[in-house]
Amino acid sequence: MSDADRIFKDSIYEQIARVGRAVAHPRRLELLDLLCQAPMTVEQLAQKSALPIGSASQHLQHLKAARLVIADRQGTYMRYRLKDDLSCSLLHTLKTVAEQYYAEMRVITEDFLMDHQNLQAVSITDIQTRGADDSLTLVDVRPVEEYKAGHWPGAISIPLEALADRLMELPVDHTIVAYCRGPYCLLSLHAVKTLQREGFHAVRLIEGVSDWRARGLPIVLGDAPLK
Repeated sequence: MSDADRIFKDSIYEQIARVGRAVAHPRRLELLDLLCQAPMTVEQLAQKSALPIGSASQHLQHLKAARLVIADRQGTYMRYRLKDDLSCSLLHTLKTVAEQYYAEMRVITEDFLMDHQNLQAVSITDIQTRGADDSLTLVDVRPVEEYKAGHWPGAISIPLEALADRLMELPVDHTIVAYCRGPYCLLSLHAVKTLQREGFHAVRLIEGVSDWRARGLPIVLGDAPLK
């Protein structure tokens, strides 16, 4: 290999390594996961990730420098968004590799879910298999702004914090399928517990919007009417 060949190879892999360095922190991955749901301000991201605003801002600067996210000024706020869906695909691939290669992922998940053994989980494939089943009601329990930025077709929006006050909007003879940001989001777990306590047949949908986007499945933007 000539010196010119070596320089070319080194230069190419250095550029690829920029992406690796940008996501080589668990909190940056969490922020990226949140931005896969919807554009958000630093303050919103800090609140949802339980980070100090200064720390959230620093992590976002790393993601911005790698061009995974873009910052837009809106008045006195900086609003962050993904450059495009490739960032979500990257996160989805990283999660898939970790799930396949690291037994620790399974152990951590199984240990946590030991306290939630009575909560049935289904996949979007299970939902699709049932087709136009009128006995299912999908409920998106994420914040409204995340629902508006993308949700499963036909799902209705009832954020977790409003669920207890809006139970009358749900049909008691349906299976209520609650979903949030994906397999490691806890909003749907808490939603199913609330629904079961109130006598509903409720299950948790494992995947979330970022998973469906990565698979090329249909995502609806904006509001949708309540059933």
